[in-house]
Amino acid sequence: MFRNYRVVVVASILATTSPLLSANPMVGGREMYPNKNIVQNAADSPDHTTLVAAVKAAGLVPTLESKGPFTVFAPTNEAFDKLPPGTVNTLLKPENKAQLTKVLTYHVVPGKITAEALIAKVKNNGGKATLKTAEGETLTAMVKGGQVMIADATGHMATVTIPDVNQSNGVIHVINRVLLPN
Repeated sequence: MFRNYRVVVVASILATTSPLLSANPMVGGREMYPNKNIVQNAADSPDHTTLVAAVKAAGLVPTLESKGPFTVFAPTNEAFDKLPPGTVNTLLKPENKAQLTKVLTYHVVPGKITAEALIAKVKNNGGKATLKTAEGETLTAMVKGGQVMIADATGHMATVTIPDVNQSNGVIHVINRVLLPN
């Protein structure tokens, strides 16, 4: 009788503390919670420190903490590292705030678009779906090899590496490349 009780207690503890048993997505080794907003969850992800610094430098924290909903294609630190050397430091300078804001808002689509909805939109539109960003330009979504891909205005492709990280004010899709507007 006590042996079964210990098993239940251990299973209960593991279910609430183990990332392997978590129902919430893991990003950067950290659990993301659907009751937190986009900024709160991104700030908890060790893989998104550059993105969070950029959002702060651009003054977009209040916007991305607001009700939304928003769909954010969130580049990882490694994605920012793929940019030419010095690009991030240049964008983070106060005199480049307008350009930084343009790049960041190009990663935001008004409304909540899940991966399932995005894939359906791609299928219903002949293999490609156009998404109007908060910046005003468009992104093109497609599915290749079973993965959701996002093409930017320069023709570069980002892969969605972690889809559907739900937030209280939208959804984040983690991507492996920084998207660049014209």
